Amino acid sequence: MNKTGRIVIALPLLALFNAGVQAKELTVMISGGFKAAWEQLAPRFAAQEGYKITTVSGPSMGQSAQAIPARLARGERADVVIMVGDALEKLDKAGWVLPGSRVELADSPVGAVIKKGDTPVSIKTTEELRTVLLRARSVAYSDSASGRYVSSQLFEKLSIADRVSSKARMIERIPVASVVADGQYALGFQQVSELLPVPGVTFIGELPASVQYTTRFAGAVTKGAVDGQEAQKLLRYLSSPAVQQTVRATGLKTVAKQTATVQ
Repeated sequence: MNKTGRIVIALPLLALFNAGVQAKELTVMISGGFKAAWEQLAPRFAAQEGYKITTVSGPSMGQSAQAIPARLARGERADVVIMVGDALEKLDKAGWVLPGSRVELADSPVGAVIKKGDTPVSIKTTEELRTVLLRARSVAYSDSASGRYVSSQLFEKLSIADRVSSKARMIERIPVASVVADGQYALGFQQVSELLPVPGVTFIGELPASVQYTTRFAGAVTKGAVDGQEAQKLLRYLSSPAVQQTVRATGLKTVAKQTATVQ
């Protein structure tokens, strides 16, 4: 066989090889609450399955251009989205994800941080939380589900909205703990899983049970997924019993079986 013949045969084989490589690629859009767990679990899954995984980060909601709904709306491609449950439900209703592909992944409580080195405080009871909020010179909260709860409900429940709202600010896109760590704000509220990875702060605890707000994180396969079965396999892995120790270590809670979604 001459050289030209060998090239003609090789080209179809190369195309088949490239197609196989492409089938092993997954792009995942993910919001901050599940990201700490994802950063540990994604490499394990990729190594186990021989995948290349591309991660695209952005808020579940909000007005920023980085928000997952905004990214999808302008045509950015993803195989899987992992985000706040009620925001995912909106994407489902808008036709962005495959019906029936949603998988519940974890529950995320709200907690608080102060700058590392500041005098420790306690928020174990509602009275302690109220006192800490009133004494804080400034308060920061997220632009996602936890922040919406803090600003629109928590202050009201504690009967201090009129005294706290003027010194409280929403932080867009970046971790709330980062602006506490650099001294811009004295007290920061966000989902625990987003607070713990940030250096320079001290975690002072979760909100008391009577005023706690739990956010459900879930994932789904997008309608634009290259391989929906492989994308679904990833979601099953992230919700499997085998990874729950890692999930809980990042400040999340395992989803209880046979319970309604908490949003």
